Amino acid sequence: MDPSAPNSSYQGQPPGPPYPPAQQGYPPQAGYPPTQAYPAPQQQQYPPQQPYPPNTQVQQPGGYGYAPLQQPQQYGTGVPPVAVQPGGWMPIPVVQSDCPPGLEYLTQIDQLLIKQQVELLEAFTSFETNNKYKVQNSLGQQIYFAAEDTDCCTRQICGPSRPFDIQILDNMQREVIHLTRPLRCSSCCFPCCLQELEVQSPPGNVVGYVAQKWSIFYPRFEILTATREPMLLIEGPFCQCNMCGDVEYKVLSNDGVTEVGKISKQWSGLIKEAFTDADNFGITFPMDLDVKMKATMLGAAFLIDFMFFEETQGRDDNTHY
Repeated sequence: MDPSAPNSSYQGQPPGPPYPPAQQGYPPQAGYPPTQAYPAPQQQQYPPQQPYPPNTQVQQPGGYGYAPLQQPQQYGTGVPPVAVQPGGWMPIPVVQSDCPPGLEYLTQIDQLLIKQQVELLEAFTSFETNNKYKVQNSLGQQIYFAAEDTDCCTRQICGPSRPFDIQILDNMQREVIHLTRPLRCSSCCFPCCLQELEVQSPPGNVVGYVAQKWSIFYPRFEILTATREPMLLIEGPFCQCNMCGDVEYKVLSNDGVTEVGKISKQWSGLIKEAFTDADNFGITFPMDLDVKMKATMLGAAFLIDFMFFEETQGRDDNTHY
């Protein structure tokens, strides 16, 4: 028998299949696990793309990453540094422990502007109404609002010589200064009963007085402390009228030598001066002056306004001296 013939056996051993089997390839299909394909990559959900830097992202303290950067600005269009803008109310300054409530505004200024509001009823009918004023700083920011509180009969009968109470409010509508003027004479013929104004801050606590001094030709006043100690002098001009110009009252030291400030009645225009009694005043004083004396000088401006510039149009009820 031919040993190379198929299905032949040697030495009694059963014939086996040829090696390797013809129908199987390498690797055998039965001996190895089937080939597994790699899993398809999962689509990761990325957050929507935002412009860099993000406009709404706020870096929290202690977080990771960097704080958002500011958007670049074009040349010539950058935002200027923050500056105090005119108009509106003056920002509330830091409250000082030794300052009466509401007078802390006066610690940061050396000039005040008083603007009386025009009352149309008074301008057209000469019916005397309560006066109202805005008190501003040199930037035009309002510090206080002042309103007269006088009954109708007193205003019509006594005219500019009337006694009055003026309430001065801050931007929170708190009354911080109260002015009281009693009914007195303003003529040099009665030196024992001249004009006087009491200044309270807060209401009920007297901080100073404005007292008229006897004089024949020139109006003079004293700025007094709460204990009536003289601090400053005010001296006005001989004539209280200055066409197209200001009427100035000098504020002098107690010895009457050094000029430390000024109260001026400002010219407000021909029409306003001719047809209304609404006046504008300016006050200057040293920056380091006691705020109580600054408040008293503010009251002096109101007293001067009533004594010399509150005449009803077409009728002069006021006696200057």
